[in-house]
Order: sequence, then C-alpha cells, then structure tokens
Amino acid sequence: MSDDLTRIEVDQFFPHPPERLWRALTTPDLMAQWLMPNDFEPVVGHRFTFRSRPVAQTGFSGEIACQVLELAPQERLRISWADAADPEGMATTVTWTLRAEGTGTRLFVEHAGFDLDDPNQQMARTFMDGGWRSHIMRRLGELLDGPT
Repeated sequence: MSDDLTRIEVDQFFPHPPERLWRALTTPDLMAQWLMPNDFEPVVGHRFTFRSRPVAQTGFSGEIACQVLELAPQERLRISWADAADPEGMATTVTWTLRAEGTGTRLFVEHAGFDLDDPNQQMARTFMDGGWRSHIMRRLGELLDGPT
C-alpha cells in the first residue's frame, strides 16, 4: 500500500500479451466479469455506469458514474470515477497503464483523488485498496487465463 493517502497504486504482472489484457480492459462483457456490470464504450468522452452493491459504511450508492478521459490502445485507459448519487462527493480517477514485459504485460493501476480530510473517503480508499489488490486483480487474472 502506498503512503500517499490520496491514491491507490497497484503493480501487477500478467503472463499475457498487452493485446489480450487491453481486450479485457475495454470490452464491456469482459469488464463485467472481472470488475462490474457496465455500459462502457472505448470512446473518449463516453459516459457510463458501473453497477455494484451499496456499501452503507461509506455511503456508497452502488452505482459509479464514469467518463472515458483518455484512451491509448494497448497503453493506457483513464476514466473518471464517482458515486452516481453524489458525483461531487468523491470524484476520483482510475488509470490503467500497460507495459509489455517479456512475453507478458505489467499493469499499473492508479485510483487517485481521495480527500485526506474526509473520513468516508479514507474508509472507501482502504476498502478499495484491498479490493483492487486481491479480488479485482485475481478475477482479472482468472479471466485472462481462460478462453477470452
């Protein structure tokens, strides 16, 4: 875990080429399998929603309002990420950066913009940090290991 309480940073190696990882990161049906159900489209400016279960402890509504901010095929995907019920309350960004490494790909994930002075955001950051590192990266790896 990073000492910077405004962000989550994950560095994960996958033994798959960037093209395979990029497909999993940008295909809505595949994203739904490792992240959340969504109406994503790989187009800069596209607004979409991730759907999950609400988390009462953090006040999370269960819907994440997003917009594609940057799209560089097989290199980088950056999106906005905010609770749909309170988009100004926790307005963050998530960036996935891919780097070819041997016959695989190193994936860097940065979820940034958490407010140091907001206890709910810091609690959400703590929950999400564990989720990104274990649950989400594990599910992405399982998907990549399958017949995608």
